[in-house]
Amino acid sequence: MNEFTRSESGLHVPKKKVTRRSMLAAMGGAATVPMLYGCGVGTGGGGDDAGSANGAGEVTGSFDWKALKGESIKILQTPHPYQQAFQPLLKEFTELTGIEVQADLVAEADYFTKLNTELAGKTGAHDVFMTGAYFIWQYGPPGWMEDLKPWIENSAATSDEYDFEDIYEGLRTSTRWDFEKGSELGTGGQWAIPWGFETNVVAYNKKEFDARGIALPETFDDFIQLANDLTDRSQNRYGVAFRGSKSWATIHPGFMTQFTREGAKDYTAEGTTYTAAMNSDKAVDFTKKWVDLAKSAGPTSWTTYDYPQCTGDLGNGNAMMVYDADSATYPKQKAGASAQAGNLAWYPGPAGPDGSYATNLWTWSLAMNAASKKKQAAWLFIQWATGKEAMNKATSSTFADPVRASVFDGSFKQTLGEFPGYLETFEKVIDSTKIQFTPQTKFFETTEDWAVALQDIYSGADAKSRLDELAKANTSKINA
Repeated sequence: MNEFTRSESGLHVPKKKVTRRSMLAAMGGAATVPMLYGCGVGTGGGGDDAGSANGAGEVTGSFDWKALKGESIKILQTPHPYQQAFQPLLKEFTELTGIEVQADLVAEADYFTKLNTELAGKTGAHDVFMTGAYFIWQYGPPGWMEDLKPWIENSAATSDEYDFEDIYEGLRTSTRWDFEKGSELGTGGQWAIPWGFETNVVAYNKKEFDARGIALPETFDDFIQLANDLTDRSQNRYGVAFRGSKSWATIHPGFMTQFTREGAKDYTAEGTTYTAAMNSDKAVDFTKKWVDLAKSAGPTSWTTYDYPQCTGDLGNGNAMMVYDADSATYPKQKAGASAQAGNLAWYPGPAGPDGSYATNLWTWSLAMNAASKKKQAAWLFIQWATGKEAMNKATSSTFADPVRASVFDGSFKQTLGEFPGYLETFEKVIDSTKIQFTPQTKFFETTEDWAVALQDIYSGADAKSRLDELAKANTSKINA
């Protein structure tokens, strides 16, 4: 694995440039990689297509961006700042490769329903698609996703300049899994390439904090106290916004980040058997504090809140802090974007009792449809879109949190002058930023159940009893 060090500016950069060739050498190295996969590296994890040949094995010779000139591919995306940043650059991909790209957009509310249907139907209608890392746990085991590891390792399919390990380690490992129950992330196939990501920290109203001489709280108990002190319902002002809707997405940002920092875990694994642990003593104690915080210093309509409402309240000056994705709060600081633009700042949020800054992430990634009939062209597109040159250009527009250390240290850093604390916060948490959930195929169902339990506790249910009930049900579901 590549190691990172800090530059003179304090940013994380690779100790040395690691090209695809040097990565292969470190892995036991094969300069003639194409032949290694002729024996059939499987696609998918356990579906009907498992064990069939990966398309990478068919690519031989010298790497050439123009190898498929005249080809065309279709990609499926949902509107998002990452997608919007790359849209104007698609013509540059066509100029580089001679491959035409048709980009189809589907609103996020319908996106995963369409994607699920298409992948299950194995039509290969779209060659490349946007996906979140958690979705790999659902789409990978049936054999719907192409393992990209053989493509990365094939010298005929991948440019020497690709430098895969320039992508932050926590992101690379969060998109790898062997689909075996009980296995941690970071083993098995590379099912997607991270494209953009979000780390979950605290944005706050710096103008208000400075005016009142408020110090940033270092522990969770101090954070709770400050949020309560900042709350004045008569002034329509409250301490901290975080998500509370009946969705799995309520659990993954601030909640899962602080839950982990406080030393709690979602599941424990013994062999291939999982045991839900969201009813442990640490988990119950944290959950009670989190829900009480929502009542005393959160939005009054907390059970309906997702990130747009949270960041909207921060931008309007109603919420003094938001514990959510950094790139969700980032736009509110841009001139003219909100009433509080220019008044915001960032910090990592409270550390755990042992000083932990473990942070959960979300990453939009690019994946290849295992049913695609144009896999080499699809890989050229993924390789280009996640490469240094395109990402540097995208970062100069609306893109946030590039996945590459070299891009963050380069072009992205130049955009952060008007965002106090953003750079320092990123540096503080990046080494501890990864998916903090245990990978499992019932993630969405069981995590939404977790959000329902939070709402029940908010409504008056006993925390210990309700979490015992949740843990029993989730243990049964994921071991079924």
